[in-house]
Amino acid sequence: MDFGYVLNLGAVSVALLIGALLRAKVPFLQRFLIPSSIIGGFFLLFFYNFAAPQLGLDSTVLDQLMYHLLNVSFIAMALRNPSDDKPNKDGSGRKAFFQNVAAIFGQYGLQCFFGLLATLVMMVTVFPDLFPAIGLTLPLGFELGPGQAYSMTAPWEPLGFEGGTSVGLAMAAAGFIVGSIGGVILINIGIRKGWLDKKHAEALRTRSLFSGFLPKGGSREGSRLTSEGESIDTLSYHVALIMASYLLSWAMLTVVEKLLLLIGPAGAEIASTLWGINFIFSMFAAAIVRKIMVAAGISYTIDNGTMNRINGLSVDLTVACCLGAISLTALASYFVPVLVLIVVGIIITCFILPWYSSRLYSDYAFLRMLVLFGTATGTLPTGLSLLRVVDPDFETPVARDYAYASGMVFVFVFPLILFVNLPAYSYSQNNPALFYTMLAITGVYTLIFIAVYKILAGKKAFKKMGTFFYTENN
Repeated sequence: MDFGYVLNLGAVSVALLIGALLRAKVPFLQRFLIPSSIIGGFFLLFFYNFAAPQLGLDSTVLDQLMYHLLNVSFIAMALRNPSDDKPNKDGSGRKAFFQNVAAIFGQYGLQCFFGLLATLVMMVTVFPDLFPAIGLTLPLGFELGPGQAYSMTAPWEPLGFEGGTSVGLAMAAAGFIVGSIGGVILINIGIRKGWLDKKHAEALRTRSLFSGFLPKGGSREGSRLTSEGESIDTLSYHVALIMASYLLSWAMLTVVEKLLLLIGPAGAEIASTLWGINFIFSMFAAAIVRKIMVAAGISYTIDNGTMNRINGLSVDLTVACCLGAISLTALASYFVPVLVLIVVGIIITCFILPWYSSRLYSDYAFLRMLVLFGTATGTLPTGLSLLRVVDPDFETPVARDYAYASGMVFVFVFPLILFVNLPAYSYSQNNPALFYTMLAITGVYTLIFIAVYKILAGKKAFKKMGTFFYTENN
């Protein structure tokens, strides 16, 4: 009998319980609103780096759990009945969609361009033998996360990037730390400065939220029954809907992969990339399932509260697993170049991102910035975890809007993925022109973002440039 997954899930669960207990008892953790999943994740970080190997537990299981749980989270959001959700203030959500596309697009362009620019500076000064593609580990680690950072740096090692995967994972580790700690700091500053709307700010001041538990005798509506228990339990029904949608997503991607393999190696590389963004296909598969249920007249059996609970479970487990899967040994490789790129990443995500987000978005600006910040430093679950601090039940359309926009962004950044190996080839083929070509491409992306940002933000685009987070009140 194989207990591997059970033992690893047990370890993650114990870490979550420890995180919840510490959050409930330690004032420091309450003051900084650190989620239990992040607290537990740091326990897993040390456990899987030092104790787990002695017990025969492999952190690669956490990678697999992260992958599937992220897809489940997207499906749970996409299956919700939109009529039950709070609508966007503009009434249609179109404006928020394009604003999200521009904001996400901007992070890809900025991180790629300035990562490569920092690499160029290091190569012409103190590190002439530095592998040129190391600059792209910034967006791979921060923007895409550990899975993509590993898979896309692995082919660079035969081209001369010794320990490339370790650098990719190190950047992902740094991104998670920046996202977790930086996000909590931003939330606390936002509360003090009044960047958060009154409703969510008032909710954050309640004692039950600070401790992480409702007071004794207290309760809050979370879900409702939509089925008779003698036929099928409501939770079983909703889990079955999610897994059926996931099966459809797998089938769709499998067909696409087989078609791409007919192209040859290039098609295989594209297919591998598509599996890495399965959450987008999962979301579309869930939308198809919901459309079928609407046509059949049974969409009323979907309870948004139950979907929220399943989504919350997925996010909690995923965030904890993300931190636990980080290898500390990777941080010892390429220490100075990695440190330089981390500083560049911090400047882009902790300072530039909040600055333009506050001027770009027309509603829920602070909440949308939190999701964008979390995903630009870690993965989507990091962004959702930060959002849940101020919007625990996803009552706002922020998470849903981001999910739909992220699919469109992939279309625009696909050329970056196709040309991602140019800096590596510039080293293996001793052809610096390839590196400068990629630098120019990312520069064009940055200029396009600035132009689109100016159009969407309008008069607010460069208003009060010295103000870190712009609001109508400052």
